[in-house]
Amino acid sequence: MPDKQDRSIGELFSELASETGLLIRQEIALAKVELSQKATRVGRNVGYLVLGGAVAYAALLALLAAVIILLANYMPSWVAALVVAVLVGIVGAVLISKALADLKKTDVAPRQTVETLKEDAQWAKQQMK
Repeated sequence: MPDKQDRSIGELFSELASETGLLIRQEIALAKVELSQKATRVGRNVGYLVLGGAVAYAALLALLAAVIILLANYMPSWVAALVVAVLVGIVGAVLISKALADLKKTDVAPRQTVETLKEDAQWAKQQMK
């Protein structure tokens, strides 16, 4: 292959177009991988959110029946039901809050792709010199 100085403008532009096309395809592949990883993380946290809600609901049903009956021996039934509902609600709220906080921390922007695109722009500028 001839040196860079020995090639014609047409050859240089042809090579630049070819390399730019390859670079764009690689950047698209990188973006897909990066977004897939972030989508997996978001999906997992949404799963935890759903699981937290289901656990809170199941706990509410089980505890309302068992604990209300037990507490009704020492206080009015409505007070027993209220105490149990508040406690189970707190547990559910903690699980849901944790999942929401983790979701808010998740950055879905393809940062690595953005950085490599900046590097690619610098590389293309260098190739044009």
